[in-house]
Amino acid sequence: MPNEVQPRPNMPKTRLQKEETVQVIKEKLSRANSVVFADYKGLTMKQLSDLRNKLREVNAEFTITKNTLLKHANPDLDLEGPTATLLAYDDEISPIKILVKALKDATIGKVKSGFLGDMSLDEAKIIQLSTLPTKDELRGKTVGVLVAPLQGILSVLQGNLRNLVYALTDLQKVKGGV
Repeated sequence: MPNEVQPRPNMPKTRLQKEETVQVIKEKLSRANSVVFADYKGLTMKQLSDLRNKLREVNAEFTITKNTLLKHANPDLDLEGPTATLLAYDDEISPIKILVKALKDATIGKVKSGFLGDMSLDEAKIIQLSTLPTKDELRGKTVGVLVAPLQGILSVLQGNLRNLVYALTDLQKVKGGV
């Protein structure tokens, strides 16, 4: 109908919608193994989209939420300026590495603060965490450490078998064999 009022796309949220959003934020914060708040100002939509896609692959999400709603969800937060929230649900370190690398590559934005479990993190600690190996990298190194001695034993045993074959070949030649 031509006289029908269409809702505006950027209408302010109602109080009930804001309360629902705060409840969703609280639930996500409680589920996350690590949380990082970052200044995303200056990132293009494509950069944000690429970052979100990479984070989804490691079961993490990157959301932009008003600071007032974040503060209602967690009154201990002291955030200023544009803030995006990284929520890591499985591996605590991989998403942080992805975020820090994306911000560094873009030379825009920075990490502000965060949490690893119950431990509060500042920017320096988050940057330091981003240099740690991921769980998968640690697993690979552990397997390498465990396999190295076995490979050494295998090499020694193969050497003994090789020497036996050489000795039998030499014995065969001495006895007039082919």
